[in-house]
Amino acid sequence: MTDPSLTSPSGTPLRSPNASLTLSFPFLREGGRVWEDGKEQPLPRDLPSPLPTKRTRTYSATVRAHSGPVYKGMCKNFSRSQGHGFIRPSHGGEDIFVHISDIEGEYVPVEGDEVTYKICRVPPKNLKVQAVEVKITHLNPGTKHETWSGQIISS
Repeated sequence: MTDPSLTSPSGTPLRSPNASLTLSFPFLREGGRVWEDGKEQPLPRDLPSPLPTKRTRTYSATVRAHSGPVYKGMCKNFSRSQGHGFIRPSHGGEDIFVHISDIEGEYVPVEGDEVTYKICRVPPKNLKVQAVEVKITHLNPGTKHETWSGQIISS
């Protein structure tokens, strides 16, 4: 298929390719998972988190974390609605991120709860760490604690 009106800078006529072109990811295609007719693009808050949760952590990272030492600390804050919080290590240092999927036990942690935890590096650069296998060892007295099922208990 040659179009005589189109020529290259060298003067040769330009031709269309014989095979049809197909676009692949990251280009949007009709009927693909990325784009569906009538739906809006996902907002950044709707995109999956890059942090490895208990469900998405690799087997090797899980084994390394499980075989590591147990540390003690205190819950600095935790938001059940946001699904994460921070632990202040008892030995000092930077606060450590904790994801909701890494908390073991029946209570939602609150500020001041004493916890034990292990450490897991956060990919891709493995420079930061997050707490895993978090267990509440002592409930903060005088605070209300909520179970995962929603029951409120005063300690």
